[in-house]
Amino acid sequence: MLTLRKSLPSTVEKIGYIEIRITGSKGNLDLSPDNYDIREIISILENAEGLLYPGDKKDRPTISYKIEEGSVRHIFKTSIQYIIGFNAIIAQINQVQNIDFLDLSTAQAFENIQNIAAKRNYAFTIRTSLNDTNSIEIDATTNFHRTEAIWADAEFYFYGKVTNAGGKDKANIHVLTEDLGSIRIQTPISFLEEYNDNLLYKTFGIRATGKQHSETGEIDTSSLKFVSMIDYHPKYDEQYLNNLIDKASNNWAQITDKDSWLREIRGNYES
Repeated sequence: MLTLRKSLPSTVEKIGYIEIRITGSKGNLDLSPDNYDIREIISILENAEGLLYPGDKKDRPTISYKIEEGSVRHIFKTSIQYIIGFNAIIAQINQVQNIDFLDLSTAQAFENIQNIAAKRNYAFTIRTSLNDTNSIEIDATTNFHRTEAIWADAEFYFYGKVTNAGGKDKANIHVLTEDLGSIRIQTPISFLEEYNDNLLYKTFGIRATGKQHSETGEIDTSSLKFVSMIDYHPKYDEQYLNNLIDKASNNWAQITDKDSWLREIRGNYES
């Protein structure tokens, strides 16, 4: 009797990791997980997400984490395709020796790590789990900061629904916009104190200043500061729309050979 067995495909998880290794000291003691403060761990956790996922983080894959000896090794596991992409980023940074080409959140993560290295005299080594991994060294002598000239001061107008307003020390307004999603704008406490009406869940225009990339046009949303608020009352004006239609109809009626006129307007567009 012949027995057929259906073999199930092996499910190999396609994951890899990045490693952020930190060497240094705490007083007379070499740095280790036993004397590495929880606030420092939180800082690295926040920056790791920026390194791996510069875009919308809402649908990103899971990132798992562990800390190991030697001196302190942060291990972040996630989808291998993001590890491959990050490995290419490391190679490009080593080649050009600057971070101006990076997406904003990735550049800010490298800047934050650079600031930690300078402040605490730590040395960072960042690498991946790939066999041919690239690696980058960041310490008090390196200078991984964005070029200031590329990020210029600019003025912006944002329109959207206010979803949050306030703050204990540094007040801000959260505005849900169509193009940028939810943005946070630093706002003087004095303005919020003097504003009599309820801001929440109402649509406003916000005039703000901030930094904008002079080449790509990208807005540094972390730099936004409130200037003024604009009442925004969009409404459908049927009479205005009908007047435009009538005006266009009258102009169109004056053209005798409409096909010839359209061909002349188009020029060689269809050729």
